[in-house]
Amino acid sequence: MNRKTVWSWAFYDFGNSAFAALFVTIYNAYYAQTVVGEADGAGTRWWSYVVSTSMFLVAVSAPLLGGVADHAGIRKRMLALYTAIGIAAVLGFSQVGPGMIVAGFLLGTIANFAFEGGIVFYNSFLPEIAPSTHQGRVSALGFAVGYVGSLLALGLARVFVKMERIELVWIALAVQWAIFSLPALRNLPPDRPTGLGIGKAAAAGVRQTIETWKRVLQMPNLRRFLTAYFFYMDGVNTVITFASVYAAMQLGFEGGELIGMFAVVQISALVGSILMGRPTDRLGPRWAVRVTLLWWILVVTAAFFATNKTSFWIVAILAGLGLGSIQASSRAFMSRLVPKGREAELFGFYALCGKTGAIVGPLLFGVITSMFGGNQRPAVLSVAAFYIVGFLLLRRVSVPEGETGTDQSMSSVSQ
Repeated sequence: MNRKTVWSWAFYDFGNSAFAALFVTIYNAYYAQTVVGEADGAGTRWWSYVVSTSMFLVAVSAPLLGGVADHAGIRKRMLALYTAIGIAAVLGFSQVGPGMIVAGFLLGTIANFAFEGGIVFYNSFLPEIAPSTHQGRVSALGFAVGYVGSLLALGLARVFVKMERIELVWIALAVQWAIFSLPALRNLPPDRPTGLGIGKAAAAGVRQTIETWKRVLQMPNLRRFLTAYFFYMDGVNTVITFASVYAAMQLGFEGGELIGMFAVVQISALVGSILMGRPTDRLGPRWAVRVTLLWWILVVTAAFFATNKTSFWIVAILAGLGLGSIQASSRAFMSRLVPKGREAELFGFYALCGKTGAIVGPLLFGVITSMFGGNQRPAVLSVAAFYIVGFLLLRRVSVPEGETGTDQSMSSVSQ
């Protein structure tokens, strides 16, 4: 295992995680309140369009583009392309002002699509740069470095917001993303072009996508894991989507407090990703994921009973620990099950399950909240159902002992 390559891979997360942090803490509020305005809930509605449209595009395109990257042998170039598009869109944020609803929508959708889509190719390098015995620790390292990058971006953003120079937030973010993507784009394993043109690779990718659906159905371990992942990540995504809304509406958190809370979540997530790395390698990713799901049940139960800001700060710390743990251990789990040569393609399906899992949970959350007259507490408690389902489904997933991509990882006897 090449340490320089591993650290270069991890530092990519230092840049793109900054986008993840600022997109859900600053751009969302700026777009909804300043660009669109909250008359009749228009700002919230348009923001939901940005998120749902970008996630839908990622869900639809991830398996296809993963197949294209594998067939044409241009995975690294695809990562570079998505990175460049994302950075360009973020720079465009600095020019978005009040009333520029469509421009803000398009730039937000493109930026989030590029960020989420790029992760497909980024994740697919993990099985290639680390053996199965170290993938838990390397995966955790990536998330840990990413959380540090988020904290840096949040700190700079707070300074610029106080200066009332929000455009500097996006310029600084673009610079951070660009600089820390360079080591990965330079040092990750090079592309191995197959000689197949983009058009033919795209056609092959369509065929491969169909075949992959069939293949996943014929691979019991992978099928069961992705089904479980769909459910429990739906719960995690729901918490991420509504945490700040819940804190503001139910407990009276204000803007500065929400940013501070998100920073605390990043710190605790950093700790969680580090703490779970070694146990994931020693005791197995299934053990790590199932323990973390029990932790998430504790988190949503604690949120249900939280009645003041102090208690919710504690819940935020617990949620951060669970977030770092579930992300790192799930990625390591997936790496154990992916056959060699199909990394980008199958990590596309991994992204598909994770991103489509950002639809059902939030919808259910809203329906239950409406049923209880705007009270979000019952909706918070309902999220535990997603973790319980995921926990139970993982019982039937066995983890191969050998290296990633062995025959054992491609098939197992139904239990």
